[in-house]
Amino acid sequence: MQRFRADGFDEFAAARWSALLHVARLLTGGDRQRAEDLVQESLVKLWFAWPKVAEQAPEAYVRQVLVRLAARSARRRWWGERPVDELPDRPGPGDVSAAVAERSRLEAALALLTPRQRAAVVLRYYEDLPEGQVAQALGCPVGTARSHASRGVARLRDILSDSARPVK
Repeated sequence: MQRFRADGFDEFAAARWSALLHVARLLTGGDRQRAEDLVQESLVKLWFAWPKVAEQAPEAYVRQVLVRLAARSARRRWWGERPVDELPDRPGPGDVSAAVAERSRLEAALALLTPRQRAAVVLRYYEDLPEGQVAQALGCPVGTARSHASRGVARLRDILSDSARPVK
């Protein structure tokens, strides 16, 4: 019974893990640990729904679950301890900060958006989903999803243009 239920799930999870992790990382504003937790929770929910969605659209289902979990997680005031990959005092091999500066800047700017704006921008412009699918993932009308994306992009432009201006 369990083997029949898992047909294709392992392959789907392995194939989509890195893409889902990247989307989750953008949805959490660059927090890798929270992103990993979100992907794991999303895949657990997908496991239970797998017999129903395996033949239809597992990618859309898991993406919608991921967005909803990210929004719910963003409403929490405290997430517990915040583990880090490396201790802050430990120097890395060489200076790689210049190579990731732009990505870090974008992740920091995304973290300043509201959770719904962040989700709309990531799904619409990073995942390149049509507005209808973005609205479905957010659980709102198309016009509202379009508004979230538009306001999110405008806010990103403001944030990124402010940080690009020279200090006087």
